[in-house]
Amino acid sequence: MKSAIAKSDFVLAPYMKSNNFQATCQILNTVIPYTFLWFLAFKTAAISVWLLPPILVLMTLFSGRCFSLMHDCGHYSLFSSKKVNRTVGFLLGIINAIPQYPWSRGHAYHHKHNGNWDMYRGPSALISTEKFAALSPLNQKIYQLLRHPLMLFPGGFFYLIIKPRLALVLGIVGFIQHIFTCLNQDSGRGLSRIIASYKSKHWYTKAEFWDLLFNNICVVGSWIYLGNLLGFGFFWSVYSIVMTCSAAIFICIFFVQHNFEGSYAHKTEGWDYLLGAVEGSSYLKLPTILNWFSADIGCHNIHHLSERIPNYNLQACHQANIHLFANSKVLTLGEIADCFKFILWDAASDSLQSIESFQEQAEIKFSSVAN
Repeated sequence: MKSAIAKSDFVLAPYMKSNNFQATCQILNTVIPYTFLWFLAFKTAAISVWLLPPILVLMTLFSGRCFSLMHDCGHYSLFSSKKVNRTVGFLLGIINAIPQYPWSRGHAYHHKHNGNWDMYRGPSALISTEKFAALSPLNQKIYQLLRHPLMLFPGGFFYLIIKPRLALVLGIVGFIQHIFTCLNQDSGRGLSRIIASYKSKHWYTKAEFWDLLFNNICVVGSWIYLGNLLGFGFFWSVYSIVMTCSAAIFICIFFVQHNFEGSYAHKTEGWDYLLGAVEGSSYLKLPTILNWFSADIGCHNIHHLSERIPNYNLQACHQANIHLFANSKVLTLGEIADCFKFILWDAASDSLQSIESFQEQAEIKFSSVAN
């Protein structure tokens, strides 16, 4: 099914221009308060740890905003210069403890295939109803448990704190194994050719490897420095809470902006990019203060129409094109929890389903066959 509207119907070009002054202000009004809150938390903890929770909430929100601005740098939209976006994105990647360049390339794959569920299954790696039916009852329960909303917290900790470090270690171990394997198989083969022939699943290009390596050096180095400066107990207690909660929030936002009842979830055949953007991405209505901290990522349908629109132009662009979003899903904070039910993709109906509805349909089919 093709969209009844065309991309040319949308007014996008005027909003795609980056504003370096505005982008600089956003970096300053995010990084400076976040740094100050670390200082405030350290001083406050010396008085009483019971005074820390409000500060931790603010730190979590500013940490999330750092990630949103890094996300814009990955699309080369925050600043007008590609080089500046790469540089600032790398620095924000250190704050977020994640290598920005490899992350942004993976995120670009999501944009390229949004709504095509043969190609991309979201951050939770959802499976089809067919594959779910083939699982044992125990594995079905495990699948459901791993995608419970509460798993956002251990998942968030793993995503930021562990995964980038693990990717580097596993990639280097694989590289060493590759060298020894090649030398054993062909001792006359040049070392440079052996190195060039290595392909890792943890990075896809040399640029990704170097970004991953330097990010890890800077992140682990900052952990050691700040641990010595602030005390390892205090640093890791605060750092773990802030990073875990901020990661849980932005993974949650990303999930619900694509996984909701009626979301466009098509197979490759007949897939339409425009419908993926308009009907496979939601408009998340948030309070003004949360829009600021999330850098207006709630305007996700506009963002998928053109990722080159910087966050500070998304709301205006959405208002200018609001008459074209009649079929777009509008979500409120109160509806977020319901989105986590839709963790199965039904290829036959090109839709997302809850496990409950899938099991009900399976029972109905079984009863009709039995009768």
